[in-house]
Amino acid sequence: MERVVIVGAGTFGASLAWWLAERGDEVVLVDQFEPGDVRATSGGETRLIRCAHGPDADYSAMARRARTLWLELEAETGASLLTECGISWFAHGDDGWETTSEATLRGLGIPVVRQEVSEAAAQFPSFDGGDLAWVLHEPEAGVLRAQLGVQTLAAAAAARGARVVRGVARPDGDRVVVGDEVLEADRVVWSCGGWLAKLFAGLVELRVTRQELFFFEGDPGWKHAPGWVDYDRAVYGTGDLHDLGVKVAWDMEGPLLEPDADLPPATAETERLTRGYVADRFPALATARLVGSKTCRYEISPDSQFIAAPHPEHPSVWIVGGGSGHGFKHGPAMAERIATAWDGGEPLPARFGLHKRKRGTSLRSAGSN
Repeated sequence: MERVVIVGAGTFGASLAWWLAERGDEVVLVDQFEPGDVRATSGGETRLIRCAHGPDADYSAMARRARTLWLELEAETGASLLTECGISWFAHGDDGWETTSEATLRGLGIPVVRQEVSEAAAQFPSFDGGDLAWVLHEPEAGVLRAQLGVQTLAAAAAARGARVVRGVARPDGDRVVVGDEVLEADRVVWSCGGWLAKLFAGLVELRVTRQELFFFEGDPGWKHAPGWVDYDRAVYGTGDLHDLGVKVAWDMEGPLLEPDADLPPATAETERLTRGYVADRFPALATARLVGSKTCRYEISPDSQFIAAPHPEHPSVWIVGGGSGHGFKHGPAMAERIATAWDGGEPLPARFGLHKRKRGTSLRSAGSN
């Protein structure tokens, strides 16, 4: 049994607390907010869970494993977290992200269907695929309830014996200081999202960006539509899940934002762009009433790869983050991989290390629009 302090109760931190508490470790989970707070990058209502990652078999397999673990969390707690509505990828050609994703998923034995545009159109109440070559459909993909998910992870960790502490933490070598309390442990994990770059300046490079999303009123058929991703145009969305409205969101990096800053509202210009896309792709929604708009944060590593590595000067201190807009779904599987590496099992990939990284965005979207 080890004593472990985890700072940050987002998807990575709360998942790790849940995982380690199950095996009997003495876990303290610290966060300045309540789990699932909208100021954190794991806040908000929903996230896509999909296995398609282009040619990257490691991320694809990890997403599939994460799906299994989310279902196990549901069974353990009784929470309803995953809506298996499927996800459709809109392919603009025959040699892009969707083609390499299909080959990777088939190689891993993950269910995937190659659809004609007309076949895919039947899954949506309104659809115009005139600019598409075909559609890649993941029938067992879907949508996770993000805020409820991290709240459930933290509560399940507490039920397994973890101590959950609310407070602002700061590093002190291999210790954690929360107010007047000094927490000592065999291992310390800093998984506090966009705040990592401030706490470990010069070691961790992250950009925190503001992202905008919109919800439109749709007819009842949208409650049964799949999630979808238009990779080349950097836009994605879901049907009308949980009575939130039809979600349409942009995956292009938004403007930079300080992690402590208040989130400004969505802009009229982005709403205009969103309505333009909706009119092109889902014509019946062209004049639909906007029922809500929100902003959220991404914390992005330069190459969009995750961070999970020991501090070079304090080997018992680990830095975990860099979700980069595609990390939420992976939380439980990342926790399993980290714990396995600590136990002397399969090491984590070198690309998760604290090295200088080159800029890249391909794990999220092409961002060509």
